[in-house]
Amino acid sequence: MKNLIENINKAFESRIRLGIMSVLVVNDWVEFTTLKETLDATDGNLASHLKALEKLDFIEMEKKFVGRKPNTSYRATKQGKQAFQDHIEALEQLIKNSNL
Repeated sequence: MKNLIENINKAFESRIRLGIMSVLVVNDWVEFTTLKETLDATDGNLASHLKALEKLDFIEMEKKFVGRKPNTSYRATKQGKQAFQDHIEALEQLIKNSNL
């Protein structure tokens, strides 16, 4: 059974991180507030998961001002998109091969 789960990426075990990557791989840049509303997460919870993914170089952040208001957006990096795709493929293999 170990072979079936060895390619599952621990970085995506969290529901929030899985949601972040799901949104970012299909969009260019997504604002913090959009991610927060989409994932129904608190500021602190979302920020900690974003930092963890950023530390792994799976996502990148852009800060700018819109008028006088700060605006933070995120996007998946090429490395992040590949890691997420590998994770999804590993999950699909687990599902396909779990007929016992």
